[in-house]
Amino acid sequence: MDTIEFKSFRKKLEKTQKEMAQLLGTSLKAIHSYEQGWRTIPPAVERQLYFLVSRKQKSLNGNKACWKIKNCTSEQKKQCPAWEFKSGNLCWFINGTVCDGEVHSSWNEKMKICRTCKVFKAIF
Repeated sequence: MDTIEFKSFRKKLEKTQKEMAQLLGTSLKAIHSYEQGWRTIPPAVERQLYFLVSRKQKSLNGNKACWKIKNCTSEQKKQCPAWEFKSGNLCWFINGTVCDGEVHSSWNEKMKICRTCKVFKAIF
């Protein structure tokens, strides 16, 4: 997540910098630093922001599960935590999902795939 996207999401949530700091459990100084590009936005903050915005936005696919949208096989579903926890429209939020046939080792690696996925794009 970059500075522009962070600011954009804060505005979508209709929060001041102070309110955003409280919502994310961080300092006002950290919010300033994220928005000025002085500090990298940590994965935990990015993840929480995506979650909060996803709860406000209407999904273009409704609440259609990722495994239906991506036509996952039974074997893929059995290996995937999104299926196990019935979180198909929040698959991007869960680590260890079987996206594009493999589990990704880090949040950044996972998000490279998620940002191009129609499940994720439908929400944001």
